Amino acid sequence: MIKTNILIDNNIWFNRIKNPNDYFKKKLIKLSKVMPKLKKKYEISILLSSSKEIKELNKKFRKKNKVSDVLSFPFWDELNPKIFKNDKIYLGDIAICFEVINGRAKNKNFKLEFDKAWVHGFLHLLGYDHNNEKNYKKMNNLEKKIINFI
Repeated sequence: MIKTNILIDNNIWFNRIKNPNDYFKKKLIKLSKVMPKLKKKYEISILLSSSKEIKELNKKFRKKNKVSDVLSFPFWDELNPKIFKNDKIYLGDIAICFEVINGRAKNKNFKLEFDKAWVHGFLHLLGYDHNNEKNYKKMNNLEKKIINFI
């Protein structure tokens, strides 16, 4: 099962997702069914952010002075697999920008756009990447499978 720590730096999120903790709890239960390898106790933190905050994070950690929809900060190191032997594994942090998600949704399906963003970020925490065509297709197919299921 996956435990989430939800941090909200802008109350505008509550206009679209009334109770983020309940929202993620329901989604992550479904996610664990579609991704059976998530049987261990995983933990992640999700920052529901504004464009100002996410731009600062992007500049500080990625040296890109621009807003992004989602940023992922994996905690684990694939060169050190010992951390996966623990009972509880902290995978890392995800930051999601309200303004970008809201703009994509155009007031129609905010939650779908939101789900696409956090699932994308979550897969990065699991080690998936899209740095070449093969990895892009693998990650994209898994994203679609998850979105259709949750």
